[in-house]
Amino acid sequence: MRPVINVCLMLAFFLAIPIIPFLLLGESFEQDVQAWLQQEREQAAGVLAAAVVGSLASDIFLPIPSSSVVTYAGGVLGLWPATLWSWLGLTVGSSCGFGLSKLLGKPFARRFAESADLEKVEAAASRYGPAILLLSRPLPILAEACVLLFGTTAMTWRQFLLPVIVANLGIAFVYAACGAGFEDQKTLLIATVASGTLPLLVALLIRKRLPTLSLEDDEASAG
Repeated sequence: MRPVINVCLMLAFFLAIPIIPFLLLGESFEQDVQAWLQQEREQAAGVLAAAVVGSLASDIFLPIPSSSVVTYAGGVLGLWPATLWSWLGLTVGSSCGFGLSKLLGKPFARRFAESADLEKVEAAASRYGPAILLLSRPLPILAEACVLLFGTTAMTWRQFLLPVIVANLGIAFVYAACGAGFEDQKTLLIATVASGTLPLLVALLIRKRLPTLSLEDDEASAG
């Protein structure tokens, strides 16, 4: 349960950053922020782009709500800049997790993912093979466990990078597009909340179901 709690806490913290000032200070604060962003657009965009890349690159080590980060970036930076910087951050984070797990082995993988999650992903990988990298990419917790698991196997960098690069590009584009479709700060906050909570709920449902699927497979093979 520790990864689930950590992700929920980090999601709440991340969402509180833009929501709490708006609730406390009201629409005048929102208008002031928008005016400041308009005046300092280039500088603010550079700072936000660096924050997006940095936060997403640390996703393996910290329970960052990556979908919320990308959605909010899409609303502030625009579709294509948010897609580019988010894709870069997601790919750097995935590569770091895979490389360090390949270098340090299973103890490192177990340090940043629960053994139960690694076992569930391993069972799914035995059924779907490397395709599980594509299937798990949009799912919090399971995506990180999948990257760390494959780092402990004989999978090569070429086999790892191709599906991850493609999947990360798709994820970055979809969530950035969700954010870019909302110019109003309040609707952007709603989209940011939804993009963070819905994938987490889906991941928790799949995570709960995986042991049953594995058990059914074992019984089928025994029969």
